[in-house]
Amino acid sequence: MQLAIILTSKYRLLSLAAIVDVFETANRLLREDGKEGQYQIHFTGTSETKAIPEGVGHIPYTPITGAQHYDLIFVPAFGSVDLAQTVAENSALFPWLHEQYAHGAILASNCTGAFLLGASGLLNGRQATTHVDAADKMAVCFPKIKLKRDAVVTHDANIYTSGGATSGFHLMLALIQKHCGREMAVRMAKMFSIDMDRENQSYFGQFTPAEAHDDELVMRLQQKIKTEFSAIRSLEEAIVDIPASRRNLVRRFKHATGMTPIRYLQRTKIEAAKKLLENTEKGLLEIMLSAGYNDMKNFRQLFKDNTGMTPKAYRDKFAMRFDPII
Repeated sequence: MQLAIILTSKYRLLSLAAIVDVFETANRLLREDGKEGQYQIHFTGTSETKAIPEGVGHIPYTPITGAQHYDLIFVPAFGSVDLAQTVAENSALFPWLHEQYAHGAILASNCTGAFLLGASGLLNGRQATTHVDAADKMAVCFPKIKLKRDAVVTHDANIYTSGGATSGFHLMLALIQKHCGREMAVRMAKMFSIDMDRENQSYFGQFTPAEAHDDELVMRLQQKIKTEFSAIRSLEEAIVDIPASRRNLVRRFKHATGMTPIRYLQRTKIEAAKKLLENTEKGLLEIMLSAGYNDMKNFRQLFKDNTGMTPKAYRDKFAMRFDPII
């Protein structure tokens, strides 16, 4: 298979290195078994020449202006960047991606690389996922995508996407199983210490609100939620002293932050509960009240809806251990 990895503007080096490492390892294992390597790996991009990162300089670079057609094309994750600006910088790739897909190429994106596929229109009407913390932004930017915000990997009409960071390994395992068989996928999972049974990425999410905007009324509501979330029970309570209509404020809030005020409030409360579960030994009742809830059944359900697991399971997975070090 001809495998192309796009050297996009602002790609994340860790994502690029992981793709190379996994598929080169698959080739090596196949050769050790007396078989031919499955993947011929290339770098590609919009410029005639491209600086190749140290350690992967042996992989050839071919610009997209050539006539080469690929069987599998990977979009690495983007780094910590302004995604809208970065996607715009890579927009010259859109016609080429459409052409390659029309010729039968499988398209795959790691993490926030899905934003490039989303902006190209190739994900319209199709299932996709991305980093759990970028899912709200993707939902606002690309409403025609059938977003599966909790999914680790999606596959729809020969387009694969993966969730955040290490979820990309699950995507690559799925492709290796497709091309090389289940036995090779299991072997690779063991080699890279990958838990193959992960089906949900929600519990990895961290709520980091978008505050880099110039809407003063939205900032005022954000600040109120940040400092008074445990006492706020409804949107009406939150906006009582903010000079704007409910409808207008909700519209502006969603535009500035990528989510409604109610979801923002809920995520703030749940994030506070998560921190207490991670870092304290407080009981669940005390944590629930500190987060601003007074109904245990409702709290448990909202927590599970947001994280994919119960508060107890979350604490078991992420709690700081207080056992003395001997």
